[in-house]
Amino acid sequence: MSTIQLIAGLGNPGAKYEDTRHNVGFWFVDELARSKGCSLNHESKFQGEVGKINLGGHSVWLIKPMTFMNLSGQSVAALASYYKLTVENLLVVHDELDLDPGTVRLKCGGGHGGHNGLRDIISHFSSKEFYRLRIGIGHPGSAADVSNYVLANPSSSDRSALIKAIDDCMPVLPQIVDGEMQKAMNHLHSR
Repeated sequence: MSTIQLIAGLGNPGAKYEDTRHNVGFWFVDELARSKGCSLNHESKFQGEVGKINLGGHSVWLIKPMTFMNLSGQSVAALASYYKLTVENLLVVHDELDLDPGTVRLKCGGGHGGHNGLRDIISHFSSKEFYRLRIGIGHPGSAADVSNYVLANPSSSDRSALIKAIDDCMPVLPQIVDGEMQKAMNHLHSR
């Protein structure tokens, strides 16, 4: 049973993107770091903002890639390689179009579903077998509208749902990090 040693939250750097739906992975890592009194510092060799926390007795790296979404794998793989972590030690937190705003699902493996951050991570690790914490942002209804939708700010009610989802994940993270995925799924998927 693998333990999670690296949590990567996906998003785009810069104030322009800070509050957009696509940055919910960044929101997650920021909240986790804040709750643990950890500051994230820019590490040029990893092309990201990095911190380290203790979660359920385990040391866990946090990273927010500063490469822009489409190149997220560069940053995540650089840190994993440096600390000799495997794909099984990785949890990627990202926005998910196919789930209603605020719905959270944990899974291992699967395709990228058109998500360019996941696509790049799969490419860099040559594997799909990493854990994903999928935070629902809803779908605009038309594939043609997806790009504008993910790069727009959510409505205030959707934003509240996203923040609540992130908060609801925090108590379950020690189980996830410990490799108790089924317990974590039972909790998250029943909310």
